[in-house]
Amino acid sequence: MSIAILCAVTPAIAVVIALVCFAVGIGGGIGLYKLIATKKLGKSKSNAVRIIEEAYAEAKTIKKEASLEAKEASHKYREDVESELKERRIEIQKSEERLTEREKFIETKELSLDRKSEQIEAEKQRIIEDKEKLTKEIDEQIKIKNDMLATLEKISGMKKQEAKDLLVSNMTEEAKKEAGNIIRKIEDQAKEEGDKKARDIVASAIQKCATDLSTEMTVSVVALPTDEMKGRIIGREGRNIRAIESATGVELIVDDTPESITISSFDPIRREIARLSLEKLIVDGRIHPTRIEEIVERMSKEVDKAIKEAGDKACEEVGIYNLHPELVKILGRLKFRTSYGQNCLKHSIETAILAGQIATELGADAKIAQRGGLLHDIGKALDHEVEGTHVQIGVDLATKYKENPAVIHCIEAHHFNVEFKSVEAVIVQIADAISSTRPGARRESFENYIKRLQQLEEISSSFKGVEKAFAVQAGREVRIIVKPDQISDNDAMFLAKDIAKRIEDEMQYPGQIKVNVIRESRFSETAK
Repeated sequence: MSIAILCAVTPAIAVVIALVCFAVGIGGGIGLYKLIATKKLGKSKSNAVRIIEEAYAEAKTIKKEASLEAKEASHKYREDVESELKERRIEIQKSEERLTEREKFIETKELSLDRKSEQIEAEKQRIIEDKEKLTKEIDEQIKIKNDMLATLEKISGMKKQEAKDLLVSNMTEEAKKEAGNIIRKIEDQAKEEGDKKARDIVASAIQKCATDLSTEMTVSVVALPTDEMKGRIIGREGRNIRAIESATGVELIVDDTPESITISSFDPIRREIARLSLEKLIVDGRIHPTRIEEIVERMSKEVDKAIKEAGDKACEEVGIYNLHPELVKILGRLKFRTSYGQNCLKHSIETAILAGQIATELGADAKIAQRGGLLHDIGKALDHEVEGTHVQIGVDLATKYKENPAVIHCIEAHHFNVEFKSVEAVIVQIADAISSTRPGARRESFENYIKRLQQLEEISSSFKGVEKAFAVQAGREVRIIVKPDQISDNDAMFLAKDIAKRIEDEMQYPGQIKVNVIRESRFSETAK
């Protein structure tokens, strides 16, 4: 029982003992903490005092250094201000000196201007006096002049305007006479020298140009061995002639003309192919549509070959070897083209040779002149196929195949379509005229020829003072007889110029027309 009670009481005691121990521990801890805190507080106070003392000593040092720096900065600022003030005083002093000098210069100028103003006033006054004096003298001169004119009018019986007109007329006539004499002398001298030089150049060029004088005509008539051949060419119900016309593009005219057939076509190439084909068929004797087509095809190739050969030969004859192949071929087509009966290819070759010779004599570019002469009429090869003038067609062709612009200008200007821009263009035009207008080069209808001569004489006779006019040398010269009592020698010179100008404006003609005005005075007396 005692053991049980003891076991029951022991935990309670233990708890009490534990509580007591805890309370004693807390009290001891608090006392120990207070002791430690008291010691730390004392040590902190001593540190605080030491820190304050150090801070005070450092503050005194900083204050002393700041005071010294402030004094030094103040001293330096004072020195800078004094230096700046010194510089400004110097600048102000210099400005004052400049102002003083300027004032002195202005005063000097004012004095000079015052003196000049006085001189100007004096000069102005003198001019006014001179003007008044001159006005009086002019009035006196006018009065004297009027008196003299009145006296002259009274003596001569003529008014002032009449005398003036007479004097002007006499002076004009005299000046015109002197000018006419000078112009005539200069023109005579220039013509003499120019004609001599031109004759030498043209004669030399023509001598070196060994082309045939006779012209060529495109043959359009095919000779037949007998009249029976006409029937064979026509064929049964006209099948052969239709086959020929269809294959060649020409028209065959079978009429009553004995032993011949006429070929009609605007295209000279087609006409040539038809001519060769007909001749070949006549020789062969086998005339039927199939054979006709074979022969026409073969002749077409032969004509193309002949065209190419003709173009090559023309270039070789002139000495041009770098012409575009297409231009060579087109140039060869001119072999079958005529103009007023003159073969166009031979005319082009002749023009090129003449142009080259003339250009060489004048020191111009002979290559350009030759090339321009050879190509100047190339448009005629296609003028029946392409719209436009042969000049424009030629320019387009040369431009297309990238010819030299100088050569293109020669083509463009050879019929005066544009202004001449080069010597070579003028030379080509002259060579073209020489080749076209030489005797026998071209044929012209008799009616047009007569009309041109009549027009030439009518234009010449329409001028005042002309007595008679005669067209001579196949219309290349007109001789004009004037009335000597109405036309003076000087008037005759101006009359020739006026007639030539009117002929140029109103007529179209190849080459040139020379105008000769003849003034002749005859005096007769009878011996008794």
